Amino acid sequence: MTVESALRGAAPHLLLDSLRTSLAQQYAASCADLLLIDYGFTSLRPVPPVQAPAGVRHVPVDTGPAGRAFRTQQPYLFRDDGPTATVCLPVTVRGDRLGVLVVLLPPDRATPGTVESLGRVAETLGHALRVADRHTDLYRSTRRTRALTVAGEMQWDSLPGRSCTGPAFDLHAYWEPAYTSGGHLLDWSVTEDELLLVVADGAGPGTPAALVSTLALNAIRNARRAGLDLVGQASLTDQALYGQYRGKSPLAALLLRLDLATGGTEVVDAGSPTLWRTRGTTTERIELDRQLPLGMFEDTVYATQRLRLLPGDRLVFVACDPGDPPHGGENEALDGPVARALARTARLNCADAPRAVVRALRETPRDVPDAVLVVCLDWHGPGAGRSGAATEGDGGPLPPSPSP
Repeated sequence: MTVESALRGAAPHLLLDSLRTSLAQQYAASCADLLLIDYGFTSLRPVPPVQAPAGVRHVPVDTGPAGRAFRTQQPYLFRDDGPTATVCLPVTVRGDRLGVLVVLLPPDRATPGTVESLGRVAETLGHALRVADRHTDLYRSTRRTRALTVAGEMQWDSLPGRSCTGPAFDLHAYWEPAYTSGGHLLDWSVTEDELLLVVADGAGPGTPAALVSTLALNAIRNARRAGLDLVGQASLTDQALYGQYRGKSPLAALLLRLDLATGGTEVVDAGSPTLWRTRGTTTERIELDRQLPLGMFEDTVYATQRLRLLPGDRLVFVACDPGDPPHGGENEALDGPVARALARTARLNCADAPRAVVRALRETPRDVPDAVLVVCLDWHGPGAGRSGAATEGDGGPLPPSPSP
């Protein structure tokens, strides 16, 4: 039986047991342990029970062989003085970095071919973890360095994850706080033709804000799955929030549709998070026509704007909790710190940039809201030999298109 077959047939809470048996039989592995990234993205934590003879404790994500494999997303092989060699393999699903698989092998089995084969095993394990997560709490419990608040639990259960990648784009997000909740909303959907993305400012701390975000997220998904366009999604969500809260809990959001064949982009800016673009060596804020936040008034009419992305462009969405504003009371007060943070992190890859931006904002002397969400979208272009939207002007906003 192959490792893949064994994982598919294993009980959700016994994935690691099944994997260890298969690795011992096929690779002569003496032990295998799975380290999962914690919710705060600070440490890799072992799934119990640990098999390594000396035990495996949680390790900082920024140090050690496992941390190196996680950060670089490349297998890392090293040989101890003892009778084993250790392979650290990233466990990642469509760009979403889940953790690291650590396998101990006899030195004579630690060949490039074996490492490549184990890399495919780690990828299969990642997909199996995604399915198993629906049926057991084992892996989610492992990821916690401390207890989540109820609002934090709601947020993590509703959001799709931190990352999504495809041939034409990379999408990565990072938010703080991780163990409570700022009420942020993030969601996406990908087809062969398009990427649909929604990012919303935090509705405030605690369970009431999480309830607002959860209602909005499900309304957007309901509209999207019914085939409505961006205006329809915004309108249905606006009606759902107003119907429940009568304008007392509006949500500032930005809805985006990216055409994966051309780079053409439609945006509905509902009092949104700020949107920034890095093109070459230039980083600038994209000025959009802000419309009313979702749920502020009854029957608000929304319209789309159009952008043009060029291959190599990076869009960065910065969402803050308006319940705890910086000095001046407006998101614009953060423009300077955000611009400097983006400039400092422009050379980082898409996966590392959001966390670095949040960290840079935390270091600014200006007050920064407690809850911050940063989403980074890198546009690579539709493929070799295709110019995408490179001939469509300079990539700035085009006039709003009429709503249907």
